[in-house]
Amino acid sequence: MLDEGRPLFVQIAEQIENDILDGTYPEETAVPSTNELAAFLRINPATAGKGLNRLVDSGVLYKRRGIGMFVSAGAKQALMESRRQGFAEEYVAPLMQEARKLGISADELIDIITKEARS
Repeated sequence: MLDEGRPLFVQIAEQIENDILDGTYPEETAVPSTNELAAFLRINPATAGKGLNRLVDSGVLYKRRGIGMFVSAGAKQALMESRRQGFAEEYVAPLMQEARKLGISADELIDIITKEARS
């Protein structure tokens, strides 16, 4: 899970976002606590807390004082919309750039994608 090239707290936040998107943490359910994350990942609790607080600040999680952190209502939809906005820039643009280098036309690329989608 951990990539040394990126801050740990960012990776923690992204992993929880991924878990929300894939249904591991449905809306209104608890996510692992700061201490649970820190123990599991063998990191400083402050780092784990920073990752969780990043999601609280963005409205993906909310705190129940003395109980823990929970997935906000509408979090999955909000995450999907946010990631869709960056999809073209992050994935499609580099794909198109590489296709151009290799002399792959737009029609050929569509065929390749269609074949991959079927398999």
